[in-house]
Amino acid sequence: MPRVARIYTEEGIFHILTRGNNKQRVFLGETDFHAYKNILKELKEQQPFNLYHYCLMSNHIHLIIKTNKKTELSKMIKRLNLFYFNHYKRKYDYVGHFWQDRFKSLLIEKDEYLLACGLYIERNPVRAKIVDSAKKYPHSSYNYYAYGKIDTLIDRDPCYKELGRDNKERQEAYRKLQLDKEKGINNKLYNQLFLGTKEFIKRMEAKFKINNTRLMRGRPKKKED
Repeated sequence: MPRVARIYTEEGIFHILTRGNNKQRVFLGETDFHAYKNILKELKEQQPFNLYHYCLMSNHIHLIIKTNKKTELSKMIKRLNLFYFNHYKRKYDYVGHFWQDRFKSLLIEKDEYLLACGLYIERNPVRAKIVDSAKKYPHSSYNYYAYGKIDTLIDRDPCYKELGRDNKERQEAYRKLQLDKEKGINNKLYNQLFLGTKEFIKRMEAKFKINNTRLMRGRPKKKED
């Protein structure tokens, strides 16, 4: 199957998804999660970018980041994956292919789409039935926005300010949004390259000369007579 062209713009907001090979676990213990976060912090200094939301699952990773003119997105993600793989290899004497294919990237329009995408990835542990509340999962950005927990990895989502007059109101509003499963993003986003209004999608399709829907795996269906 031909690869979908990499979507890249000097300045943009991206949802990055990276999976372990064959859905294998990439985090086996708390020290692994901490190692990954430390690598992220180091790369933020070397390749400046904003990290708005994240969720580290046992076998895959979600990051919502904003790039700027100094950020080389593809290079940065490759370094992140390589540095973490080296940690894993040393610790567990691992041999073999570690990450599944290339990372996936979704270009997001600002405003409500950015906040909705953040809420979506932070709901992953609940959907996977790892916890019954996003609050109980320690490896996401949820508690930063919902309860004001200090997290030096995060750069505040610019849309968060609109949720209330002060942090208390914003935190309460964020918790309500997280509980409202009918609002936000659904699984269809994984078959898209751009997330936003119809006007935004049309502009991005014209700019990159590519349709919004990703190519699906498998052979194309035969035409019926």
